[in-house]
Amino acid sequence: MKHFRKGDGERSGLFTRRALVLGGAQAVLLTALAGRLYQLQVVETDRFSSMAEENRVSMRLLPPSRGLIFDRAGVPLAVNRNNFRVMAASERGRGVDVLIERLDQILILGDAEKARLLRELRRNRNAQPVVVRENLGWEEVARLEFNAPDLPGVFIDLGQSRDYPEGELMSHIVGYTGRVADEDLAGRDDPVLQLATMRFGKKGVERSLEDELRGRAGAVQVEVNAVGRVVRELDRTEGQPGANALLTIDLDIQRFAAEKMKEHQSGSVVVLDVITGDVIAMVSTPGFDPSTFARGITQAEWRDLLDDPQRPLHNKAIAGVYPPGSTYKMVTALAALEAKVIDPWSRLPCPGYLELGKIKFHCWLKGGHGSTNVSEAIAMSCDCFFYEAARRAGIDRVSDMAQRLGFGKVSELGLPGESAANQPTRTWKQEKIGKAWQHGDTFNLGIGQGYMTATPLQLAIMTARLANGGYEVQPNVLLAKATSREELAPPAPRTKPTAPSLRLNPQHLAVIRQGMSDVVNAGHGTANALRAKQPEFTFAGKTGTAQVKRITEREREMGITQASLPWHLRHHALFVCYGPVDNPRYACAVIVEHGQAGGATAGPIGRDVLIETMKRDPSRRTDRFKKMASR
Repeated sequence: MKHFRKGDGERSGLFTRRALVLGGAQAVLLTALAGRLYQLQVVETDRFSSMAEENRVSMRLLPPSRGLIFDRAGVPLAVNRNNFRVMAASERGRGVDVLIERLDQILILGDAEKARLLRELRRNRNAQPVVVRENLGWEEVARLEFNAPDLPGVFIDLGQSRDYPEGELMSHIVGYTGRVADEDLAGRDDPVLQLATMRFGKKGVERSLEDELRGRAGAVQVEVNAVGRVVRELDRTEGQPGANALLTIDLDIQRFAAEKMKEHQSGSVVVLDVITGDVIAMVSTPGFDPSTFARGITQAEWRDLLDDPQRPLHNKAIAGVYPPGSTYKMVTALAALEAKVIDPWSRLPCPGYLELGKIKFHCWLKGGHGSTNVSEAIAMSCDCFFYEAARRAGIDRVSDMAQRLGFGKVSELGLPGESAANQPTRTWKQEKIGKAWQHGDTFNLGIGQGYMTATPLQLAIMTARLANGGYEVQPNVLLAKATSREELAPPAPRTKPTAPSLRLNPQHLAVIRQGMSDVVNAGHGTANALRAKQPEFTFAGKTGTAQVKRITEREREMGITQASLPWHLRHHALFVCYGPVDNPRYACAVIVEHGQAGGATAGPIGRDVLIETMKRDPSRRTDRFKKMASR
């Protein structure tokens, strides 16, 4: 019995020790738990209260209202309109697949749209909303609101979309806006550009004035529920709208010029004020509808624009490059006069061709023009005169004069995509082609052919500088910019150029201008059929035809002519002009792609547009804009 009692005691002691160990462990755990609860509820209460508040309250940026764009008389060219759009937000990309499928059942998104949403929602780590679809109709809004309980993080937003009332007419000047791309962010740290609803200028004035038109973002503080839907707005700070822009374009002249170009497949018209450099009209045909980009262009629409052989996205006025042909002859003549290798009365022979070694350089007139001086050679566009004038002046002097008149470099217009074209020099040929400059190259350059190319804008600049007495006027498309429309007013009118002088001999300029006047107003001029019927609209000009394909003697014998060639192989037609002759104010340059003959095709367009501009001159005041601003 004693042995039995001893075992019971040992077991009792073991149980007691175990109970004490377990009790101690429980006490330690309870102490640790109590300490942790104290830390969370007392020590760190402010931190977790703040985190809870952040889950309940969301701060969102408000895109600013984009500045408006007007023509010089206040007619709107780019405006904003209200736009209902559906937005979606997802916390760290959770539940995205289910959400997109539900949206697809309601809106019928399509594979491309679903792929975009999936990518943007998963990439968006800060729960900022992304655009599902814009420009919603009332029926779509109603379906979304009805299904709202099953669409966590989805809401309807009232925003603004860009609208272009003049459509294709102003597409190349105004440009368009689109989604912000990675390359658009280069050098810009504006957080508003990260918003899914933000749009960025892609072409034209929309691009060149992007930073001014965009404005400054506002912010709104909203309370959201557990599924991310907005319960109420707590605070709002309005942003600053972008500046409005007043352009130099006269919409009436722009429309008139576009109408004149309608019967031709492709080309450009540029009208400049020779005193101020204001671009009165800049037409490039065909154009495109910029609203297509503002609403979101489809892949099929984009491909159609890219594949169009007439390049509707290409602003031919500033980016189209063409041989200037005979419109370049004033450059050659002025270079020779300024170099004193000829004088205003020098007469050079034209037997119909000039020989250089074994090569014959022909004049356009078979049999030649006989003996001509500078003004006569310009009026009759005698090739042989300018072959010889270029030879005497030399490539260096001709190239230098061309650059002074605006060729071979980008102007100060400021629109993106402008081409410098090509004013060839000795160095250029050696570097690009690896060959030395030849006398034959100089002959070709003298009549605006060979390696020489120019844009319609450069031809208008050259004409303006000849017409205004040799001042280095630069083209300008912006009259004024201001946030308030009341402050948006053009500068005071000018009657004299403020640009620096090119320091050209006035007598030489007078000879050049006389020749251009004779082109239109003398019986021997190549465009005498274009002369104005009303004396107050008398103008001067110069025709040009730029060779695209040379028709050989054998092809001529076979009956092949310019008219029988396919459209894309026909010569380009050019015409430059200015007026009025006695007191020049406007210059115009016209290029009709593959129009065959400058005098017959481009000439009538240039004449009609220039005369219309001169007729409308008194009405180009800002009366209409002042009336609109006061509304």
